[in-house]
Amino acid sequence: MLTRTQIQLPDELYRRAKAFAERKELSLAEMTRSGLELFLARYPDPENSSGGWKLRVVQSGGVKVPLDRLKDFSHEAV
Repeated sequence: MLTRTQIQLPDELYRRAKAFAERKELSLAEMTRSGLELFLARYPDPENSSGGWKLRVVQSGGVKVPLDRLKDFSHEAV
């Protein structure tokens, strides 16, 4: 189901959007829907998220090399 709505755009934004849609062979409505989907995916609703983004912790073994010695270590390994 689609809901019909109206929006107001500055003339220059409308002109650029209309020209872009024509070049991509899209309707202005389809381009607007796609743009809104991208925007909402980029900025999800914090109330509906699963607690926000968390940095994943990777358990790894192997040799630990201090960053300031990384270049030296790479030459020693050859």
